Amino acid sequence: MEYTLTEQIRSYQPMNEQEERDKELILHCLETEKNIFTRQNRLAHMTASAWIVNPERTKVLMAYHNIYHSWSWLGGHADGETDLLKVALKEAREESGIHHVKPVSEQIYSLEVLTVDGHVKRGEYVSSHLHLNVTYLLQAEETDVLHIKEDENSNVGWFSLEDAVAASTEPWFQEHIYRKLNEKLVNIK
Repeated sequence: MEYTLTEQIRSYQPMNEQEERDKELILHCLETEKNIFTRQNRLAHMTASAWIVNPERTKVLMAYHNIYHSWSWLGGHADGETDLLKVALKEAREESGIHHVKPVSEQIYSLEVLTVDGHVKRGEYVSSHLHLNVTYLLQAEETDVLHIKEDENSNVGWFSLEDAVAASTEPWFQEHIYRKLNEKLVNIK
């Protein structure tokens, strides 16, 4: 029996207060907002992110994001797709060039509500909004050839777990997201 994303989020066990509160907000938006899986909803969009590790789980794959001027995880908008694992896998391939990426688990790895400041994308202003984000733990080989996606990033590379946190220039992500994702690796088999 396949569970809907809402059911998966409802059954997700938060690791900390941030995930607990964000889970509540994501569920509220899924139940009350229209077009939440598309960018037509100008307040919030469903997104999927990938924390991509090597098989030994000693390194993480990150991209240098052109909009945020920071090394970050990979991911993107649902754009109408309700299978967010599928979105995370697609974005991982598109943003890094890796072909041999697979889920460590099909279960949700983490939940976040992320603020996105207003910015210009493809010559058009995008107002500040929220990303209602579901993160999946993916695995890839370090030997896979990497490619940038010029309209989104300018570099892609493997980092040790600690260096991945340090490479980010976004303090909130360092403290509340990337460290948390690394801490959770301890409990993954």
